[in-house]
Amino acid sequence: MESRQMTYYTRFFLGMFLSLCSLQMSSQEIDSATSKKVYIFDIKEMIAPPVWRTTKLAMEAAAEQKADVILIHMNTYGGTLDDADSIRTKILNSRIPVYVFIDKNAASAGALISIACDSIYMAPGANIGAATVVNQQGEQMPDKYQSYMRSMMRSTAEAKNRDVDIAQAMVDPKVYVAGISDSGQVLTFTVSEAIEYDFCEAKVNNIEELLERTGNKDSEIIRHQLSATDKIIGWLINPIISGILIMIIVGGIYFELQTPGIGFPIAAAALAALLYFAPLYIEGLANNWEILIFVVGLILIAIEIFAIPGFGVAGILGIVLMVSGLTLSMVDQIGPGTFDYDLSKLVRAFFIVIIAFFVSIVGSIALSKQLFTTTRFGHLALAKTQITGDGYSSATVAYKSMISKSGVSRTILRPSGKIEIDGDLYDAVALTSYIDKGEKIIVVDYHNAQLVVKKL
Repeated sequence: MESRQMTYYTRFFLGMFLSLCSLQMSSQEIDSATSKKVYIFDIKEMIAPPVWRTTKLAMEAAAEQKADVILIHMNTYGGTLDDADSIRTKILNSRIPVYVFIDKNAASAGALISIACDSIYMAPGANIGAATVVNQQGEQMPDKYQSYMRSMMRSTAEAKNRDVDIAQAMVDPKVYVAGISDSGQVLTFTVSEAIEYDFCEAKVNNIEELLERTGNKDSEIIRHQLSATDKIIGWLINPIISGILIMIIVGGIYFELQTPGIGFPIAAAALAALLYFAPLYIEGLANNWEILIFVVGLILIAIEIFAIPGFGVAGILGIVLMVSGLTLSMVDQIGPGTFDYDLSKLVRAFFIVIIAFFVSIVGSIALSKQLFTTTRFGHLALAKTQITGDGYSSATVAYKSMISKSGVSRTILRPSGKIEIDGDLYDAVALTSYIDKGEKIIVVDYHNAQLVVKKL
């Protein structure tokens, strides 16, 4: 009898223990299934390539983390239209709901990005609107630019079930919306106005209040953090920095051609080329073939200068390939085709490259004329006058005496090389850009410590 009672109690307690374990496991499964993740990143600067890059990385990371909500903490006065359009498109295509918390400002491109989000929340005193397209001087751009911005605002508002006329009025003061935009001014909403016309869900003081209002108070918060490498890459792909790197590339090549051997200018050009192409390649903007045509362009220019007399087809083609490689590397492809590029981005990149080329060439020519004729650079220029009475002499008289003398070219002159006159070797440059080795020559002039010769 006692044995039966012991067995009964043993089974009872064992059953209770198993039930508790099962209940605990079920509770853990429910907690795991119901826990939410909110992924937060900032847009608190001018909309530009680094911001587009941050947005892309953040949204990809949110997808990998299986976040339930993406939250943008925004405070911006706007920026470039093409980068804003890329961010807008990324948000519209997101499978994860995207909220935005406007902490004071969502102007211009910031307004376009905000309207693309699923829910808009604003801090007290915040504003949204003023999306007119302007240039760097703050002047309104021609109507074709405004028309494009109006269409983007309209289609974005339509995709998110917001008033399309109000969205257009944020761009164009000519758009009339009764009782809202009838003063001939570009529309900008305060918090209360944005709430009234469904361009804001609610006024919240901070992100914590927003999370509580949206039922995400107990969610796991993941904040996007840029690594040091990401920050450097984001800095290097800035159009201004890209332009400066192009100037160093072109200027380095120019100065290297003015001096014999391989020295600092070509090293600076090589380093600038590495800093230009490496981050673009890592970002997936620059393809292998785009970098290759830049290298081929350099090779053609070198062949034109050192192997072919004059400057013709090879040199021109080399410049075209260099410009093409630099331009195409700055623009990402928007389709599967080799030449599927966004035309507006392509035009902008082209002008950046051309302007950098022009400024670099003009600056290099001006600097090369001044570098060794001024005392501003210390030891690079002579700091005292060399007087003949003190024992100094000039080669001017000697060079003048060489004019009309004949000799033989001892190397190929293309255009510079060595010649022999009366058994002595001299540096010379060909008047006709090219003289073969062993040709008879005559001296016709001199400059820069070089004799100018032509075929006899």
